[in-house]
Amino acid sequence: MLSLSLFAQKKQPYVLYDAKGKKLSYEKMLKRLTDKDVLLFGEYHNNAIAHWLQLEVTKDLKEKRELVLGAEMFEQDNQEALDLYLAGTIKQKQLDSMARLWKNYPTDYAPLVNFAKENKIAFAATNVPRRYASMVSRGGFTVLDTLSSKEKTWMAPLPIAYDAELPGYKKMIEMMGGHGGENLPKAQALKDATMAFFILKYHRPGILLIHYNGAYHSDYYDGINWYLKKQNPSLRIATISTVSQKNIHQLDKEHIGKADFIICVDEDMTNTY
Repeated sequence: MLSLSLFAQKKQPYVLYDAKGKKLSYEKMLKRLTDKDVLLFGEYHNNAIAHWLQLEVTKDLKEKRELVLGAEMFEQDNQEALDLYLAGTIKQKQLDSMARLWKNYPTDYAPLVNFAKENKIAFAATNVPRRYASMVSRGGFTVLDTLSSKEKTWMAPLPIAYDAELPGYKKMIEMMGGHGGENLPKAQALKDATMAFFILKYHRPGILLIHYNGAYHSDYYDGINWYLKKQNPSLRIATISTVSQKNIHQLDKEHIGKADFIICVDEDMTNTY
């Protein structure tokens, strides 16, 4: 019996840790999330465990709190199409043609959207349309001044606040080896600022807004978190990050402090794409 128990422990697909690298149970994490205003759920976009836990956490928190959902994977100019689908006005096939859905939408994000639809939960398309982020990556923030009034409603108000010394943006330049120049992190900042802006727009007192985003947008309390705190310092924010390791039974030092809760996934876990 002892041998079987040890074997089962070794074959866990993931382990949960707190910010200090201490293991904790799913139930304890859930309890600590119930009194928050915003949950930034950082994922690896192709990680099956992260996507499964996103749905499970959302379902379980729905039993305890009134929710609003939001996601990086929907761009703000697709909000109308998303709302029509949630209201039952259009079918999935029409949503496919009207919105720019990610290729892994059917497996990874449709379950969340359909849960929102079934439970009449608002779902915010928080991201800036990608074409504007591409413009900033080439020409900096000033290119946004040339946009129409309508286009500017799909992003955070201009001018975009920006701190080039934030660790995430500095690391981005380091990872690119200088290629892409100083405008690359500005494009990231436009996304972060826009997601924060629409999170705050959709948040209401007394509700918990769960936001799904790539972990890089909220790791180390940076990115979206920085913009949220800048606009509302009293906001109670929790963060979850996803990491992948060969040995999941001890969190690697590089991941300690990455988020309030860290999903450490076995690196052999099957990806969704």
